Amino acid sequence: MENSKKHQAGFVNIVGKPNAGKSTLLNNLMGEKLAIVTQKAQTTRHRIFGIYNEEDLQIVFSDTPGVMEPKYGLQEKMMDFVKDSLQDADVFLFIIDITDETEANAYLIDRLNKIPVPVLILINKIDVSTQENLEKIIEEWHERIPKAEILPISAKEAINTALILPKLKSMLPESPPYYGKDQLTDKPERFFVNEAIREKILLNYEKEIPYSVEVVTEIFKEKDNAIVIEAVIYVERDSQKGIIIGHKGEMIKKVGTEARLDLEKFFGKKIHLSLFVKVKKDWRKNDRDLKNFGYS
Repeated sequence: MENSKKHQAGFVNIVGKPNAGKSTLLNNLMGEKLAIVTQKAQTTRHRIFGIYNEEDLQIVFSDTPGVMEPKYGLQEKMMDFVKDSLQDADVFLFIIDITDETEANAYLIDRLNKIPVPVLILINKIDVSTQENLEKIIEEWHERIPKAEILPISAKEAINTALILPKLKSMLPESPPYYGKDQLTDKPERFFVNEAIREKILLNYEKEIPYSVEVVTEIFKEKDNAIVIEAVIYVERDSQKGIIIGHKGEMIKKVGTEARLDLEKFFGKKIHLSLFVKVKKDWRKNDRDLKNFGYS
């Protein structure tokens, strides 16, 4: 009898500081927009699995919030997702933003040095850096995490990103797949609706507004070749509700239109989207609200 073909599978956790390019990289590697991407820090709030499949390979990518010092309840829950991700990977992808001049995160460096699995450091955004600066940064990271392999990339411009999957394959163990080969993510449809709407809020509003918002899809019904969706945008204060709605409802209409177009692309169906705005006072600091919104 012939031996069955070797199959590799494993969990690859993507970690780094806010705005390093983790979500852009996940979308690039998956060939699908699973994680929302904006220029604002703290865009990612949850841990998202992207399941990449080939005939003899399954990589379960985990995108996490950026590592930071939490200032309130929501950020503490976001850091819990990061701490969980530092315990259960077969390989770590540690993304460094070459343009970030703030201090390296000592907690993350310490954890990655102690973890007994391979670490691949991706020096991101090399399209906006000099060769001299790149060489200096590579040297610094060789000293900080000696066991790590280092690869300079640009997730946005897709420079060297084609080298990442073969490199990961060489690091992963033999294993049957963890998920069905037709599965793309661990998240339900409603999660992607919430995130699509939240992304448009991050892109269309300034200051504190996007960070005070949570989105909950209350109705998701498939009818023939269309999906009917009703979602609530929660804010912390009455004044924020007025800003979200905008003059004569123009802002919320803009958010709804932009989100609907993205969701039609994502689901491949016509979307009927209705948005409502409600106030849930100081929800970011309330443990019960955070639990109800899935931060637990």
